[in-house]
Amino acid sequence: MQLQAEWHRTYEALAAPDPVRTTVLRRRLQWLSVRLWWHPYWSGPGRMPAVRAELRHQVRTWREQR
Repeated sequence: MQLQAEWHRTYEALAAPDPVRTTVLRRRLQWLSVRLWWHPYWSGPGRMPAVRAELRHQVRTWREQR
């Protein structure tokens, strides 16, 4: 969940009006995307796109509750 939460924070920083350090943010977003995609958790059987969508949903819910 931490990786996904960091991905969301980075994405929001990049999507903000007049973002600062866009190159750094884009590289970080790409790096986080690769880490999420190749995380060992997703290498097991039955790891479908719906499970990834559920992770994103859980992170959004968790961040809204904070």
